[in-house]
Amino acid sequence: MRVGLISDTHGLLRPEALDFLAGSDHIVHGGDIGNPEILVRLAAIAPLTVVRGNNDTAPWARAIPATARVDFGTVALYAIHDLKELDIDPRAAGVRVVVSGHSHKPACAERDGVLYVNPGSAGRRRFSLPIAAAELIIEGDAVAVKLVTLREMP
Repeated sequence: MRVGLISDTHGLLRPEALDFLAGSDHIVHGGDIGNPEILVRLAAIAPLTVVRGNNDTAPWARAIPATARVDFGTVALYAIHDLKELDIDPRAAGVRVVVSGHSHKPACAERDGVLYVNPGSAGRRRFSLPIAAAELIIEGDAVAVKLVTLREMP
C-alpha cells in the first residue's frame, strides 16, 4: 500500500505534488490546507485523511478535525498539524506512524518504535526550505518512508 503524505499547501497545489501523489492508495494532508478546492483535487486521486492546521481558520475548515487516526491493516497512523501539540502517547495508543506538518521541514525519525514523519511543505516556499512531500509504503507490519523534494527552485 502506498500512502501519499502532503502538508502545508497554503492554498497552492503544485502540479509536481499532484504528479507525485498519483497512484497513491490513500493520501494524508497534515494541515494548513488553505483552500477547500485542494481537498477536492486530492480526494479525486485517492481516499483522503486531513487535519486542520493553525492557518485553516476560514468557515469551510471548521469541520476538519485537529487530529485523525487511520488504520492500514495492522499499521495505525495518527495525523496532527503541529507535533508540539501531540495529545496522545503514540506507542501506548498502538500508533506506528505520526504524521505532522507545521514546520515546513521534511523529516523522518523513529523513536520508541514510532515513526514521526513530516512531509515538509508542498505549497508556498518558506525561507530556503525545499518544496517537498513524502510517501509511506506499507507491507504487512513493515513501513518504509521516502521523503521527496518536488522542486529545487522557487
